[in-house]
Amino acid sequence: MGWTAADIPPQHDRTVIVTGANSGIGLETTREIARNGATVIMACRDTDRGEDAARDVRSDVPDADLRIEDCDLARLESIRAFADRLGDDPVDVLINNAGTMAIPRRETADGFETQFGVNHLGHFALTGLALENLRTDGSKPARVVTVSSGLHERGELEFDDLQSERDYDRWDAYSQSKLANVCFAYELERRFRAGGVNARSVAVHPGYADTRLQSRSVEDRGRVARAATRLANTVLAQSAERGALPTLYAATAPDVEGGGYYGPGGLMNMRGTPERQASSDRSYDRETARRLWTVSSDLTGVTYDLPEPTPKTRSS
Repeated sequence: MGWTAADIPPQHDRTVIVTGANSGIGLETTREIARNGATVIMACRDTDRGEDAARDVRSDVPDADLRIEDCDLARLESIRAFADRLGDDPVDVLINNAGTMAIPRRETADGFETQFGVNHLGHFALTGLALENLRTDGSKPARVVTVSSGLHERGELEFDDLQSERDYDRWDAYSQSKLANVCFAYELERRFRAGGVNARSVAVHPGYADTRLQSRSVEDRGRVARAATRLANTVLAQSAERGALPTLYAATAPDVEGGGYYGPGGLMNMRGTPERQASSDRSYDRETARRLWTVSSDLTGVTYDLPEPTPKTRSS
């Protein structure tokens, strides 16, 4: 049958941050982790929608311990303010879930192309700013789960035009941001190991899940594109509840390995229960990941108190 949400172990006395917790996979992740006893910090761009989502969860899980916080990944100022509000509170799991997909070219408040800025740079900044909160002294390692996409396989990191200023294709930009997610997750794991940090970093993808991302990606594409998307979602997509399973597995299952990539193991890796998988060849390029890390730190102004991996660590 495979792993399902019924297999989530107890999460009492654990604190989990979920970005983009107000809809789709983020909402279902919040629901199931709260159902199993964790305190969930719902990091949302729109706190009104966050409150609506919290009411939805509590209608199903009346004793859910939820905290709604403003965190707009398109604004570094908002990310820093959110991290400041965490104070010294320990965090057991950070789920970098929020994202935007295949939209017309726009820029964040800090001048980044929005898909690269939100999907990668925002989460890079948040993870670095919350790093001390993740340094748990408990027996269980802290976890950072970064949600990518199967479309990372078509992505390339165009370092000479990361912001797509010279040439913009919405799907190329999305795929680049999702490749960045996987490269970041792997490099973070290498740096955790190099620094002897009691934490694991993993990447996941949801397969093809019916969420708001698809509808947003075709809002400006006309009726035919919108109808085709609705049809594909009906025929091919799994539910957001099923799409959340790889994230839930990576966040809670005891056998999850740092540096892993997890996704649905069914039809063309688009649906099914979670399993460990291989990501694209590009995602394993360690020098690309190191370069992306340096560029991301320069762009966001966020540095990590973690050592750069030695050649031996980098090759592992």
